[in-house]
Amino acid sequence: MEYIKIFFINTALLITLAYLANLVFKHTISRTSEQTKQAAWIIMAIFAGWLSSFFGYRLDDNVIFDLRYVPLIISAIAYPQPLLLILIGVITGLMRFAFGINAAAAAGMINLSILGLICAALSPWIRRSPVSMIAKGLVVVLTVNFFNAVNIIIFGVIPFYEYVSKIMPVTFPAGMALSILFALIARDFHLEHRRMLEIEQVNALLSEQTKELHKNKIILEERAKQLMLASQYKSEFLANMSHELRTPLNGIINLSELIAENDDSIGREEIQSYGSLIHSSGKELLLLINDILDLSKVEAGKLEIVREEVNVSELPALLFEQFDVVARQRGLDFTIKLEEDLPETMVSDPQRMQQILRNLLSNAFKFTHKGGVSLTVRREKRRQGAREGYWIVWEVMDTGIGIAKDKHLSIFEAFQQADGTISRQYGGTGLGLSISRDLARLIGGFITLQSQEGKGSAFSLYLPAAGQDKA
Repeated sequence: MEYIKIFFINTALLITLAYLANLVFKHTISRTSEQTKQAAWIIMAIFAGWLSSFFGYRLDDNVIFDLRYVPLIISAIAYPQPLLLILIGVITGLMRFAFGINAAAAAGMINLSILGLICAALSPWIRRSPVSMIAKGLVVVLTVNFFNAVNIIIFGVIPFYEYVSKIMPVTFPAGMALSILFALIARDFHLEHRRMLEIEQVNALLSEQTKELHKNKIILEERAKQLMLASQYKSEFLANMSHELRTPLNGIINLSELIAENDDSIGREEIQSYGSLIHSSGKELLLLINDILDLSKVEAGKLEIVREEVNVSELPALLFEQFDVVARQRGLDFTIKLEEDLPETMVSDPQRMQQILRNLLSNAFKFTHKGGVSLTVRREKRRQGAREGYWIVWEVMDTGIGIAKDKHLSIFEAFQQADGTISRQYGGTGLGLSISRDLARLIGGFITLQSQEGKGSAFSLYLPAAGQDKA
């Protein structure tokens, strides 16, 4: 009866220790690495074995009966790793020497070491067997208790007959029953811990999904805002276009009607003036239509690019002829500067180069009321993306109204200008810079902008110099 009483005391101690260990694990160790968890488990199992021996039943001064092998059973089920189980068995056995160095302590050390090896041998089966955890636990409990009794018979200091006839009939079934009881309690702790981990994983997943949904919401709101702005800009564009198209069309219709109704009261000079106005209105209308068609071709990817050698000095001279008259009419200075280290030729599409530079110069003259406009052509070494090399830079500078910093990106989008009132005040479709940017990309270059509101702007067209890779 004393054996069973001591075994119950051992079980109560181990249950209390397991409960405390579960609390510590839940609030601290569960957040650490797997190696830290295993190290904590080893320390806990060895301490539980020592505690069981400390409160064990002393048959005499040397012999102690206890449940120090129960933590090894639980370890075999919870962490079925051979090295870990051998370590727990050997160290728990060595802890027996803390209660005296004698033959009984040596037998206890050998017993626990052998039980650790047996649990290590069972661990591959525990990991891989498809049977239930309860069945695995029963096999481990039965095996460890059986070999514990065999080891005591072989290595113990108690006489064989006394142990088999008086002690074993009580300790073996009691040890089996209490081992199973503790294993079931430990299993409940394990299931509770697993449920907590699953809840934490679900919470983490839900948190991640919530963050993802929030991000998607922000993206959708941003896209909705962009769509709303695009719709607004297109509406403004259509409103402006109706004015831009009607003005030259009305001019053409009215002036041609006057000529058609000519009753010889209109002189030749007046008819020539009307014809000149009709011609300029037609050109203006054609430019508007070309802008719209070019934008649609670029967006559809159907704009043809023809690469050929371009004389670097001829294009500025041609542009000077076209815009010098505009400069004199508006009372502005117009200068062109070519730096000395320029190559004679470069490979590009001359038509698209002219179109881009005409757009940039037209804008410069349109938004400049005093001062002047300049075109500078220079050679510059620069890294752009994966390409580093020499570029031919065509820089158009003006002393006009400038562009606010927060509009530096938006003015390159279709249907947009720096201010919604600009189209009505200065005219234009708001497509020039968008087309210019896309054309620059198609011929292997890009456009940069430096501007300050009220102090003018500098648009720079970068094109690869002759012989440069397009990496």
